[in-house]
Amino acid sequence: MNNFSKSIDVEGATVEDAIKKALDILNVSREEVNIKIVCEEQKGLFGMEGAKPAKIKVSLK
Repeated sequence: MNNFSKSIDVEGATVEDAIKKALDILNVSREEVNIKIVCEEQKGLFGMEGAKPAKIKVSLK
């Protein structure tokens, strides 16, 4: 076992979108990572998506 811990910061329209992107980038399953929500998305005017993207930090377990 090595001491290298890979972590990435990812943004997405929603938290789930950001998680999917991170899993694709790392090419791992959800069970293999720790996910920390930095900030959840904020809806725009009239509930439109994308006013402020969700941000997460994902690291390998």
